[in-house]
Amino acid sequence: MITANRRQLLATTGLVALGGAVSGCTKATGDTAPIEPGTPNLFVGTGGHGHTFPGASLPFGMAQLSPDTNTHGWDACSGYHQKDGSIMGFSHTHLSGTGIGDMLDVLVVPTRQELKLTPGSTENPDAGYRQRYSEEHAEPGYYRVKLESGVLAELTVTERCGLHRYHFPEGPAHILIDFAHAIEDDWDKGVVVEDATLTLNEDGLLTGSRQVNRWAKGRHIHFAMQLSRKPDRVRFFGDGDKPAPDSATSVKGNSTKVALFFDDAGGDPILIKTGLSAVDVKGARDALAQEAKGWDFDGATRRARTIWAKSLDGVRVSGGTEAQRTIMASALYHAQLAPTLFTDRDGRYVGLDRKVHQAPKGEEAYSTYSLWDTYRALHPLLTLIDPDRAALLTRDLVRQTAESSVGPPVWPLQGVETGTMIGWHAVSVLAEAHAKGIEADYAAAWPNIRRRAFDRDFKDIDSTLGRGFYYDLGYIPCDQVWESVSRTQEYAYDDWAMAHIADAVGAKDDAEALRKRSQNYRNVIDAGTGFARPRFEDGHWWKDYDPVQIGHDVDKWRDYTEANGWQATFLNQHDLYGLIAHFGGDAAFEKKLDALFNGPSTLPDNAPPDISGLVGQYAHGNEPNHHVAYMYAYCGAPHKTQAMIRRLLTEMYKNDPDGVIGNDDCGQMSAWFILSALGFYPVDPVSAVYVFGSPLFDRAEMDVGGGRTLTVRAEGNAPDRPYVQSVRWNGEEWTKNWIAHADLVKGGELVFVLGDKPSQFGTAKADRPPSFATAPG
Repeated sequence: MITANRRQLLATTGLVALGGAVSGCTKATGDTAPIEPGTPNLFVGTGGHGHTFPGASLPFGMAQLSPDTNTHGWDACSGYHQKDGSIMGFSHTHLSGTGIGDMLDVLVVPTRQELKLTPGSTENPDAGYRQRYSEEHAEPGYYRVKLESGVLAELTVTERCGLHRYHFPEGPAHILIDFAHAIEDDWDKGVVVEDATLTLNEDGLLTGSRQVNRWAKGRHIHFAMQLSRKPDRVRFFGDGDKPAPDSATSVKGNSTKVALFFDDAGGDPILIKTGLSAVDVKGARDALAQEAKGWDFDGATRRARTIWAKSLDGVRVSGGTEAQRTIMASALYHAQLAPTLFTDRDGRYVGLDRKVHQAPKGEEAYSTYSLWDTYRALHPLLTLIDPDRAALLTRDLVRQTAESSVGPPVWPLQGVETGTMIGWHAVSVLAEAHAKGIEADYAAAWPNIRRRAFDRDFKDIDSTLGRGFYYDLGYIPCDQVWESVSRTQEYAYDDWAMAHIADAVGAKDDAEALRKRSQNYRNVIDAGTGFARPRFEDGHWWKDYDPVQIGHDVDKWRDYTEANGWQATFLNQHDLYGLIAHFGGDAAFEKKLDALFNGPSTLPDNAPPDISGLVGQYAHGNEPNHHVAYMYAYCGAPHKTQAMIRRLLTEMYKNDPDGVIGNDDCGQMSAWFILSALGFYPVDPVSAVYVFGSPLFDRAEMDVGGGRTLTVRAEGNAPDRPYVQSVRWNGEEWTKNWIAHADLVKGGELVFVLGDKPSQFGTAKADRPPSFATAPG
């Protein structure tokens, strides 16, 4: 796991003035090395605090069938952690890389041990149905493990179905379906699972429904399960694990389970297939009938592998080390696990108004939008390497915005608006999509976007608190609303995004007002101290300010969202030249960035664990800083961006379970690696431009839609040569330190010439990236 020692190591390696030794890729190999998709390691991020899972899934699939090792604690958010040592069973839905846990629906426990109805603990697995395990293997679309009771378990999936194959030794055995299984933590209040039903139908199909009141409070899940072999006995259990009568064929309650007994489970393997739906049991039955006909487990595995092979072929690299190529493939895999499919086979889905809707023909609804994280790099990555998927997600977010009672989605999960984090960053994804030419009915989303932008009486949720102060004072006061500094800054970015949408739908006056208001971020940056600083309602600043601290009164609340004053100072993404001017010009801003990266990596005792991966006070393990190393490009010091990006690529990611420095957050940490390793990054996604960094690989190819290919080459690439000397685009000299999305998606060849010393490339003001729709100066 990520330890203090690792944090200290990263903090003390020194930046050598952002221009010294960097490590990483192998010596340049030119064009002789093979360029091909890599092989992902599905266990990257399953240790430390990556919060990923290793089980079977399809790209963006609904069914994500994986082993569960725990349901309690922060490192159980995905249900799996490699240090736990025992497996509870295999459930059908998971979250990848999140900082809050949920899902883990329909746990299947195959065992030859005596019947136990509770899992026991990681410390004492023998007290329950947990089993130690060995011979664990995972690859895209397939998972296998040997359980201590002698059962060999194999898993694969279709889009909406989980498929199991269990090889039992000869003798009696049973399969327990624990429908009470769910993430449970100390902060849970009330009943986590309620209104659960399990029914064994006359056709042998086991069906079930339940409501889960965890993170996505009030979400529903329905399943239909079929076994390849009829059990010899079936026993249902209700609340308190009270057994139902022997003749019972169903059970209801808040804690329901069923055990399927086999007098001799040996011989042919026992197969299970489970269809899922958030709408009703019919939807789950339809998934089973249409996606899992027959019992061809191997055929389903081959189809899953074929689908993943195509998805992982979207980016192909050569050069770098073998470990770095594996990290790249693993990142590409994790960047395609969410958002997750949420429509039934017939197109029905549950909207954010909790009503059942019908998706238009050819469209899909999705869930698991970790938008506070993924608007920064994951969605921009998809617009580049999977534009068709990006278009589906855009049109889905338009519909969800129109259906929601609270406006643009914040963190929707399984038809529930969790309201988690701050801001309403669906507007960034929509504005970016429009700026990149993705067609959608943006006008249909605008009424609810406008209400969120201007209507004081529009329903507030946690992510939108303090808007009245924001309108009246131009900032959110720290004595009135928690996380006030970060809220002011992120609301300002959403204003910037909403201004773009307003222009797109012809609301020009609204657009102008929003652009003006998007500069409210300045009102929480104290030019005197040069820090984003808590400000009170009467206008005065926090007197005893310490940028390492996370708030002026931490007994009451924090002033920053998963950050401190150092990290929040650089949160701005859309008005970089205004920010630079606010600090006093290029030299002062560069010096401030140097101080961020070169300062001591100290944190207060009450800092949240999300602030990780420190280089000085820069925190790579959490999203608010992901664009910050690229800020040097705006103040005329792009060589410092190049050195730092190479360092982050080589020090913050590893090919092992502790391979992600913080929560992967539904692919955001992975997407940062992919884009930065390619040599560019969307500092402001809404601007639809990418700022150059330093490519990690000698050569990369990616499909950008319409049969077009983008090739990126790094000439002279080596561990000590991260500095860009010059750039060519389709054979012509390219002096700008950035490139537009519209150029890249035409396809072609982008060539970086790298060296061991900084150059003047990209330093001229005319060649610096645009910001706030203006050039520098």
